This record gives sequence, C-alpha cells and structure tokens, in this order.
Amino acid sequence: MAIIKFSNVGIDFPIFDAASRSIKKNFINFATGGKVGESNGKVVVSALNNLNFEINDGERVGLIGHNGAGKTTLLRMFSRVYHPTTGKARIEGEIGSLISISLGINPEFTGRENIYIRGALLGLRKKEIADKIDEIIAFTDLGDFIDMPVRTYSSGMQMRLGFSVSTIFTPEILLMDEWLSVGDEGFKEKAESRLSNIINATKILILASHSYELMARVCTRILWLEHGTVKMDGKPDEILPLYFKTHINKADLV
Repeated sequence: MAIIKFSNVGIDFPIFDAASRSIKKNFINFATGGKVGESNGKVVVSALNNLNFEINDGERVGLIGHNGAGKTTLLRMFSRVYHPTTGKARIEGEIGSLISISLGINPEFTGRENIYIRGALLGLRKKEIADKIDEIIAFTDLGDFIDMPVRTYSSGMQMRLGFSVSTIFTPEILLMDEWLSVGDEGFKEKAESRLSNIINATKILILASHSYELMARVCTRILWLEHGTVKMDGKPDEILPLYFKTHINKADLV
C-alpha cells in the first residue's frame, strides 16, 4: 500500500547574512512565492505552509500553481529530499522520480559505467542493476556507444541513457515534473509506451505541469498551490478551468 499524508506541514528556509533585512525581504517577496518572516531571530522564507491532505492508492494527482508557488519544494518533500519544519509528513511506498533523469551522469565515464552510477542514485543495489543491465542497454539503442565516454554522446543519446535507467523499475509512488519527451521519433515511440505502462502500474502518480491538456487527460485530482498553501483540492474538471482562466492566456490552453 502507498500513502502520502500531510498534517499541518510547513517548511522554512533560513536566509543567511541578511544584513539588510528590509531590502532582502522586499526582493524575496517579489521574486518568489514564499512568505518572508522571522524565526528565532533569523530571516526565513516559508516555502510551504499548513498543508493538509491525503493521497491514496490509485490517485493521479496534478500539481498546478504559478512559478514560486511551491510545486518543486513539495515534490522534493515527497521524494524525502526535504523534511518539514512543522507538522507531520507520512510517506509510505517506494519513491521513483522522473525529474532530472540525467542527474549524476558523468561525461568522462562510459554509458555502461553511468548505468551503475545513475542506478545507485535511484536507490538501486548493484545486483539489481546488474540483473537488468542487458535490458537497459538494449532499450537505449546506443549499440557500441554504450562502452564509449558519455562526452562523445549527443544530447539525445544522453537522454536515452538516463531515461532507460530511470524507467527500468516501476515505483509505488512516481514523481514527474512535466511529461518526458525523449530522443528521435523511433525511440520516442517506445519511450512513450514504457512511460504509459509505468504510469498505469504505479500506485500513486504526482505530476507537476503547466499543460491543461495533459492534466485533464492523466490526472484524477488537482492540488492548486498558491504562495506555499493549497488554494484548491479537487476534481480536474472543476479546478483546471478556474486556474487556467486566471493564470494562462487562452492560446496556452492547447
């Protein structure tokens, strides 16, 4: 069983060397969606505030909100990179992330070596990677390039490598920031097929996106974040029209 339950969750980030607090507060208020205040004599940005929700098996949840609303911070909390400053976050289930799929890939190492590096960053044991490495290599379509340094790869080849490793297992909770589009048309077709299979099989999907069409097609529930809080939580057909009417030009709805 997978579950995410937030009870009065908030997270603050301290601002160091805040010699001129009024100037810094004004700048941060303008540049971010967080709220600036003080905690124990320190200037802090409250990135998320008083979050209360529960996400259960079978739900496909879309995150929407303006830039700086807290979507990225919330995704990092789901992935256990950040921990709450206040409240309680209960996250049960294996986490998988398709955010920054090339993270950790070293251009000086071969594609084969980077499979182990990327796999380790995903929390996979060496034996788990070794058991799947032939399947991963075959999916990349890199041929003999798999034993060449990644610095010799095109950007598309690097994306194929990262995608092939990152999607070899289906997690219980899948985190995504926009829909992945990887490689040329030949690779893109099978990548789309694999991605769809993973999304169908995962117990919980969390997807942050600015696409009306994607959210309406994939999601069963929408969390609308605004200035670090949940403004609305409900069905896509109720929330998406309201959000895009006020935040996005009509030309961007397609």
